[in-house]
Amino acid sequence: MSVQPFQVSVPDSVLVDLRQRLARTRLPPAEEDAGWEAGTSPAFLRRLVQHWQTGFDWRAEEAAINRFSHFRASIRGLEIHFIHERGRGDAPLPLVLTHGYPDSFLRFTKLIPLLTDPAAYGGDAADSFDVVVPSLPGFGFSTHPGREGATFEVGDIWHELMTKELGYQRFGAHGGDWGSTVTEHLARSHGHSLVGAHHTDVPFWHTFQKPDDASPAEQAHFARTEKFMHEEGAYAMIQGTRPQTLAQGLMDSPAGLAAWLVEKFQTLSDCGGDVETRFTMDELLTNVMVYWASGTIGSSFRPYHDFTQAGAMRWIVEKAKEWIGASKVPTGFAVFPKDSSRTPREWAERFYNVQRFTEMPRGGHFAAFEEPQLLAEELRAFFRPLRPGAR
Repeated sequence: MSVQPFQVSVPDSVLVDLRQRLARTRLPPAEEDAGWEAGTSPAFLRRLVQHWQTGFDWRAEEAAINRFSHFRASIRGLEIHFIHERGRGDAPLPLVLTHGYPDSFLRFTKLIPLLTDPAAYGGDAADSFDVVVPSLPGFGFSTHPGREGATFEVGDIWHELMTKELGYQRFGAHGGDWGSTVTEHLARSHGHSLVGAHHTDVPFWHTFQKPDDASPAEQAHFARTEKFMHEEGAYAMIQGTRPQTLAQGLMDSPAGLAAWLVEKFQTLSDCGGDVETRFTMDELLTNVMVYWASGTIGSSFRPYHDFTQAGAMRWIVEKAKEWIGASKVPTGFAVFPKDSSRTPREWAERFYNVQRFTEMPRGGHFAAFEEPQLLAEELRAFFRPLRPGAR
């Protein structure tokens, strides 16, 4: 086994450099305070940068992060960072949770305690999980292989982490955004190891091939997706086609990085336009700091580039894997109303063995961070009949 304890510890030199850069930040003039319609609000960004300079305590946030049990494992030449928290109860079910973009493993920090110790939060101890939260390759404290197409291998890496490194022969999986893609890849390529797979969306790339017999609900879904890509999707196109150019600017400017990331927390969450109704400034900045301190904004763009640049042969292989596996694993969905992709059930059923489909009352793209209690209850309910020994 290659698993080694890990602690998040940003060098003082990185923080000194950050303070110097923040002090030299050039921000738009006050007369350009146009709100969020054209991107990150200049007024909000000024307040955020000011708080970053004078009110944000990274060392306190770092200590809070390190209250979880962190590890790294060497898998296929990569160093994969992950949280591994053991569940309380007689038979916790292993569960791997996969984040997306523009967040990080922090997406799940509110959810983890609810899953590992449900009895402490009004639940049943029989619903406890052993929770594993990896950082995607090239995100945060996981290294990136630096080669094309690596995103298509993450499901295989997760399977190796769970089975070979951690010794779980059977486990569950959940994810949203890129986490949904990884969860699907796990189900179709390693279905024998999964008791069930749970998503918050059907991965966007399935809409590349629309069926001729689409239902009205599916047609409405496609229309919403096209509208989103037209109005909000420029970031994905840039990250998929010219990631190096963008990354250079964001690697050099903390304010620029914060503006690029925080905009998506405002547009994709159930915040009604006011991002601070869902996330504190400290929460937003802690996520930004994971990218800044690790220098991984450029490598976090690689999944977009991998999918944008994938050729015909890659998609033939992926389609064959889809036919073989994903439709067999019991699958659940929790669809949140303000997510960028609000999947209808009939669309999900084209690709998965849907056993449970719940339209959630509130929440957005960052479900585990926005509505951890709702998502915890849904995960408990979905996996309850799938646990070993369940009827």
